[in-house]
Amino acid sequence: MRPRVGFLGTGWIGRHRMEAMLATGAIEAAAFADPSPECAEQARALAPDAQAADGLYAMLAMGLDGIVIATPSAMHAEQSIRALQAGVAVFCQKPLGRTAAEVEAVIAAARAADRLLGVDLSYRHTEGMRAIAELVRSGALGQVFAVDLVFHNAYGPDKPWFYDPAQSGGGCVIDLGVHLVDLALWTLGFPKTESVTASLRAQGQPLGADQVEDYATAAFRAGDTDVRLACSWRVHAGTDAEISAVFYGTEGGAALRNVGGSFYDFVAERFTGTSKAVLASPPDSWGGRAAAAWAEQLARSPRFDAEAEHFARSAEVLDRIYGRN
Repeated sequence: MRPRVGFLGTGWIGRHRMEAMLATGAIEAAAFADPSPECAEQARALAPDAQAADGLYAMLAMGLDGIVIATPSAMHAEQSIRALQAGVAVFCQKPLGRTAAEVEAVIAAARAADRLLGVDLSYRHTEGMRAIAELVRSGALGQVFAVDLVFHNAYGPDKPWFYDPAQSGGGCVIDLGVHLVDLALWTLGFPKTESVTASLRAQGQPLGADQVEDYATAAFRAGDTDVRLACSWRVHAGTDAEISAVFYGTEGGAALRNVGGSFYDFVAERFTGTSKAVLASPPDSWGGRAAAAWAEQLARSPRFDAEAEHFARSAEVLDRIYGRN
């Protein structure tokens, strides 16, 4: 029997993840919940046999095997912990928590319940990053001594809660930088991190009380590698988005870059001296792969996967960027 999964939050992201999971054939969409009647109806169109539920607790009473959480960030940790304590596996939209303490509490709940925990860190699943990670881990680039990461979004979020630090946990760093930090640490094998420095700004000025940053730069050491990142909302970048992850090694380099300002199309290249070779190029339907992989893993086994421990490593770096420890 296929695992029965509920979908908590069926806005664009929640529906997209539902569609990706259903396409695997590995799971059954048993329930959905969203306070928006329009979003709920769109979910029903994707999964006509699923039952509409009145929130998390109603879902947990249905004896589900897994739940997909795509709600505002302030709810992620608490909802994930409630589900895990009920013996239900979780796939959560990023960030898993607003702070490292929240993330660690979710991981502890998953470990205690012996239930699968996944987070939607989707950029790991681009063909380009997979190819670059293989080069780095195989030693083909030699010693990777530097990583440069960029994510500039010319628009920024449209929901008010994103701009309330109590609800969001921060601004563009926790929204976009979470992907950048994860890409660096995941590719490098999650080495120890130290020497974190950062500059956070709002509307061009140093960050004030009760503000979230819309521009940030940060640097840290990951093992023997120097990592630098920059991210922003609504910066004047001359394009919709600028996204890149560049890895410099003693024997070569590699880069993932978005194409023509796209949020979805990426090219990956390997560098040797002044020459380059293409590793991956569009089209690449990567957006739902993290969700699909979790669904397939859940079908194989609902038990805790120790890979989830690594979610805490990125959260610790974000805490230091925000000066929380």
